Amino acid sequence: MKALAHKLKSGEGAEIAEAALVLPVVFLFLLGIIWFGRAFNIYSTITQAAQQGAIVAARPVCATCGTPPTSWSGSTFPGDATVVNTISGVLQASSLDPTLIPPNSNVPNPMFCPSPPAGSCSTTIDNVTICREVLLNYSNSGTQPPVCGTLVSFQYPFQFYLPFTSLNLSQIILTAQAQSRIEN
Repeated sequence: MKALAHKLKSGEGAEIAEAALVLPVVFLFLLGIIWFGRAFNIYSTITQAAQQGAIVAARPVCATCGTPPTSWSGSTFPGDATVVNTISGVLQASSLDPTLIPPNSNVPNPMFCPSPPAGSCSTTIDNVTICREVLLNYSNSGTQPPVCGTLVSFQYPFQFYLPFTSLNLSQIILTAQAQSRIEN
């Protein structure tokens, strides 16, 4: 017993107390890295999903197939359901639930191309905003010819789990927006 008391007096007790104070902070720091990494991963995934959706919306289905049954405005471009299915596929590939997409509170207000057909924005029942015939390179100088394309936008929720912080159970809404030039 005397030997144990002598060892604790020599500083080992202080090391145990320091470890008891430092280890929870290190653990919380590691949890923060994990959750911010997960938020970045989700942001990257939804951005990729929006980009794939914009690409699908801007590409004709088939030059020789005729008008597809779910086309946009009688054209050969895919309809909103095809674009949403593409976005859902990318989200599901990363184990994200497409049904969690909230109503888009960040609806873009783009300039539309002057050429027919007139552009329009539509928000699908899956809360994805698809804008077609959008002017992608607006310039006052008129030195560049107009480039028309599509713009796809949606949001996705993310909830932090960081105990003992103000971020615990805080929900943030990540916004994804992508554009693609129309290919004929």
